Formats: sequence, C-alpha cells, structure tokens
Amino acid sequence: MLTSLVTSFQLTKTYGPVFSLYLGGIPAVFIHGFPLAKEALVTKGIEFAGRASFPIMDFLTRKKGLLTLRYGEAWKEQRRFSLLLLRNFGVGRKSMEEKILEEATCLIQVFTKNMNVPFDPFGFLDAAVANIMSTILFGKHFEYDNGFLKTLLDMIHQNSRIIAGPWALLYNEVPFVRSLPLPHQKLLTLTKKMDTIFQQEIEEHKATLTVGEPRDFTDAYLEEMQKPERKGSSFEEEQLLILLSNLFVAGTETMASTLQWTLLYLMAFPEIQEKCWKEIDMVVGNKAIVKYEDRKKLPYTNAVIHEIQRVSNVAPLGIPHASITDVQFFRYKIPKDTMVFVNIQSAHRDESQWKFPHEFNPSNFLNEEGEFVKPEAFLAFSAGPRVCLGENLARMELFLIFTSILRNFQLLWPDKSQAPDFTPHFGVTQSPSCFKVLLKCRQPSG
Repeated sequence: MLTSLVTSFQLTKTYGPVFSLYLGGIPAVFIHGFPLAKEALVTKGIEFAGRASFPIMDFLTRKKGLLTLRYGEAWKEQRRFSLLLLRNFGVGRKSMEEKILEEATCLIQVFTKNMNVPFDPFGFLDAAVANIMSTILFGKHFEYDNGFLKTLLDMIHQNSRIIAGPWALLYNEVPFVRSLPLPHQKLLTLTKKMDTIFQQEIEEHKATLTVGEPRDFTDAYLEEMQKPERKGSSFEEEQLLILLSNLFVAGTETMASTLQWTLLYLMAFPEIQEKCWKEIDMVVGNKAIVKYEDRKKLPYTNAVIHEIQRVSNVAPLGIPHASITDVQFFRYKIPKDTMVFVNIQSAHRDESQWKFPHEFNPSNFLNEEGEFVKPEAFLAFSAGPRVCLGENLARMELFLIFTSILRNFQLLWPDKSQAPDFTPHFGVTQSPSCFKVLLKCRQPSG
C-alpha cells in the first residue's frame, strides 16, 4: 500500500492524472485529482463498480461477503439488505445514538481512571469501536480488558498488516509459493480462527433465535435466510459469515484509526481544541448529553472533525475498483476487468478544490459567515455505488465520541521534548505512530 501510494504521487507529476503500472504482474490504473475521481466514482460509477481479483482475498473470502464481492445481482441484494438492517437497528436513528452514547460513557470512564498520567489511548479506542460493531452485529458488549476481545482485535490488526505487505503480493503473483511455510500462512491461520469465532456466533444465534423478534443484525439475516423466496438466492450461511467479518473488521479498523488521528490533531493544535470546547460549552452548556442533531449548531466543531478526516486520509486508496466493461476514460480506453485505484488522498489535496489543501485548517469546511459547508471533494467515505456502507454510522460515532471526550477532558501533548509525529503507518488503513495522551478534567460552565 505504501509503495503504491508514494509511487502514484510521484508518477502523476510525469505522466499526468491517469496512468497505469504493474503491481507485480497485475496491471493497475491510478486516477488522481478530484474531477477525475468524481468521474470514476460517480459519473461512471457503475462502469467502475467492479472489484479487482486478488487471489489471496478470493481465497480468504470465498468471493463472498460485501467488500470484495463482484458487482452483480448478489452484490446488489446483499448491499440493499445490509443497509436496510443497519437502518432498522438504528443507524441514523435514536436507538443507535443511544448505543453509541453508552459506549462513549464507558470510554470516558476508562479514560478517567487513567487521568493525570500519560497513556496510550489506542487500546481503549479500539475496544470502544469494536463494542459498537459487536452490539449491532451480535448484541454483545465486552469489558475493555476482556481477553477474548483483545485477542480478536490483535488478530484483525495482524491480518491488516500482512494483507497490505509484500507476502500477500507474493501470494497473488507466484502460485507455487502458496503452500510454502512463508509468513502469508499466518494470515490464513488467523483468518480461520476468526471465521471460527464468527461461526460460533451464528450457531448461538440459530439456537436462540425467536422468529419475528430479531435482537441484532445476525438474527435478522438468519430470519431472512428462512424465507421461501430467498431459497436459491445469495442469502446463505457462508455469505453471512463473511459479511459479518467484513462489517466487523471494516467498522473497527477505520474508526479506531480515525479516532487515533483525532486525538493526535487535538493535542497538536491546542488552540483549535479550545475553540471546539468553547463552542460545545456555549451551545450545550451543562446539558446531560450532546445529541447527534446538535452538530447543526456546532459548525466549527463539525468542520474540525471533517478536516481531521481530510488530512488523515485513513483509506487513501480505498478498496481497488475494477471496470465491469470496456470504459473510455480521460484519453484512454480501459479494458474490462482492469484494476483501478482512485487516489482519495489526491482529491483531498487538490489545489483547485480547497482553500488550504496542504495544511490542517478547519476553514476548509467553513464559509465566510462561519457556517459549515462540505465541499464536493470530501471523499472520506468514497462516493457512488461503492460508497462506504457504514458512512452514517461512522459519522455518528465520530461526532458523539469526539464531543464526549472534549466535554470531559483537556487533551495535552505529554512529551515536550519532541513534536507530535504525523508520519502515517500503512496497513489496510493509514494510522499514526503510537503516542501517549495526558488528560485533565474540564469543568463545564454553569
């Protein structure tokens, strides 16, 4: 991932905003800048709605799930139903807001226990977002120091590093090495263990399911499988298994990384942090909770949240697309089944689209009157047919956790001897180096 991203930025200076190169033996097209990103993702979104073939991912997912599922009827019905389930279980609605706020309260409690001494926040952030996904998918909540949860999250992060690294590329390119005892075998072993965990959840739900009273995503999907009209469709148990894995992993990895960047930027720019807190305090005061609808009255805070997403670029290249037919694009004809990377990071740095493309500045999302405005070039969740399935959930999580932390704590950079490090580390997502945070209690105004 790192090599592809750096190389693509370098090559665009020589070859323009659309060029191709070989990743191993696989030809890939890279698309740069917002205008062309929009054309690929939205205007010609269907033509580029396919998924590239990666042998290692095809082996791990059995070409099922949702993230890597090929464009077609099965993908359409799985995405449509998954969106419906997420809405029914509260994404964008009060019930989901309550679940997130409950988790934010748990996070504040554990942060409070670690106050006044610098600590690494990642494990707590990781557990919090994993719990939100676990509540939606399985109806289960874990303590932050739960050994099972820690083990599962560790497996997810190890897999992400391997998938984005050279051994996965070697697996894709050289078939005869696939059975050799090389590091990619760890990826296969860990994935089998994770599949076993998710399969156990399915078995538990099958044994305790009450028809007509779904408790969570898994129950609702199992009910749908039993309907006569679904017989012979893409609704089957293996599809559910991979779908649960897709949703849990994607929902945890991206949000945990985003929250890491959030704390880092708030510490690095204390004046921006204070301005957010003052706005929240002025608008909300001593009200018991901040609600998601309050974001409309908090333009500066909302701008800061979006600016953190813009500059951090948690998924700079997204998941590679593929052309489902021959496509005329820019000055080129892109053949069917070609792997296509849309460089989201280049759209977020496009000098024609942003007031301050190369610096952290919330004014990128504010107009002259100080009102929040979201430029079209903001693509943190991608766009078009393959836009992030969990976008609404992620927006709600980020806002509610952000405001909960700021209402309770002042975040301080503990190491005065060196400045915060914004150098990204690459896996499936782009995250910062490990860091520590020092928290001090805030007192809300009367």
